[in-house]
Amino acid sequence: MVSLRTLSRAFPVIGLSGLLAVGLLSPANASSHREAPLITEDPVADLTDVYAFVSPDKPDTVTLVGNVIPFERPAGGPNFYKFGDDVLYTFHVDSDGDARPDRDFEFRFTTEVGNPNTFLYNVGPVGSLSDPNLNVRQSYSVTEVTYTSEEEEGEHSDGKKGYGGAVRHVLGKNIPVAPNNVGPRSTPNYDKNLAQPAVASLEDGVTSFAGPRDDPFFADLGSIFDLGGLRPFNQNHLIKLPNAPGEDYVAGSNLHTFALQVPASLVANNGDPVIGVWATTSRRATRVLDGAGGLKHKGPWVQVSRLGMPLVNEVVIPLGQKDHFNASKPVDDLQFAGSVLKPELAGLIPVLYPGVKVPINVNAGLGLGGREDIATIFLTGIAGVNQPKKVTPSEMIRLNTSTKSGFPNGRLLTDDVVDTEIRALAGATAFTPDFNKAPNNLLGDGVDGNDVPFLKAFPYLGIPKAGYD
Repeated sequence: MVSLRTLSRAFPVIGLSGLLAVGLLSPANASSHREAPLITEDPVADLTDVYAFVSPDKPDTVTLVGNVIPFERPAGGPNFYKFGDDVLYTFHVDSDGDARPDRDFEFRFTTEVGNPNTFLYNVGPVGSLSDPNLNVRQSYSVTEVTYTSEEEEGEHSDGKKGYGGAVRHVLGKNIPVAPNNVGPRSTPNYDKNLAQPAVASLEDGVTSFAGPRDDPFFADLGSIFDLGGLRPFNQNHLIKLPNAPGEDYVAGSNLHTFALQVPASLVANNGDPVIGVWATTSRRATRVLDGAGGLKHKGPWVQVSRLGMPLVNEVVIPLGQKDHFNASKPVDDLQFAGSVLKPELAGLIPVLYPGVKVPINVNAGLGLGGREDIATIFLTGIAGVNQPKKVTPSEMIRLNTSTKSGFPNGRLLTDDVVDTEIRALAGATAFTPDFNKAPNNLLGDGVDGNDVPFLKAFPYLGIPKAGYD
């Protein structure tokens, strides 16, 4: 029998033990809600989730969703949540498998205050996006950046074309952001009056949305962060508690979404239907203000958050490298391969759940050794499913645009990535049929869906909860 002493030996460093113990699956933090130390201090730049999928109602398009600002409380007034005016939000698309972006979509936001002499977010009921009663409003631009050479992407220079072998094209500007859902007095008929009108048609057949949404992620964070607990399996844990249904600790939270729906032909345009998708946020390295508070000089953009496939930075990347990963680029991801091929968390499953055996070495033909099944899922895509014709191992969402989506082929809002990734680490996949059986293929947190329904049309995420409620 495994003892508590054995458990303590599994966590040799206190700081790391806290990180790993909370995560028998922080795929629960598959959402990256708090995936690296530095970014937790910068919520407006903190990517919580990225989704990429073939649009269910428009299968000739691809939907990209990026979420920021984790755990928004709907009643967050008087200074309600908003995007950062000084943050660059970017979707990156790799169309040829070389781990470099072939196309970027950049979002930039601007905030305007109508009456600075009141503390009110709105000075009366807001019936439309142009209603003067909305005192604090945001707008944004979307810029498409197409890379025309094999050079690494260059420095972002507003309004300048041709940097780093790239061409910039503004798809839309001065697009209104959906305001916060304050309550029935302030934002009556929120979805009809304020959210749906915020869906904008841009150039090149692109559709965009930006604004607050219900957090689509679902997970039993409270149990998972308590020494890797899975409530339905509490009696199987090393430290036993009564079995219980899972509880969704993300229910009730909003976040801020930037999303695009783009023609599949625009992004899958290199003779291969498979694309790679990831998102980043960036801040200026330096800013110099003039005496009136205006921006006199702005330095280069510095990447502060990066997110593609759920789980990788949250749990696989060790604590000492998490901030470095957030600043890194996919083309350099082999530096992190050791953590993927020998995932520390997979080794903890048999410790926390005695009797559950997991694979140690899986040969998937990569020639790397270790858990090549995990490396295939997260770094190359699965052959015949979502692996590019030519691929450089790198962390990003791989999406085959010619088939229906479903994690790990893309990521749908409805995908239960927590259960899927727990089972993958336990070896319950087609790569390891000897482990693809009970209890390995039954492990999960007991939370199987979102607390509110998703929409049937873009941007698909649920209506944000009102502060009044």
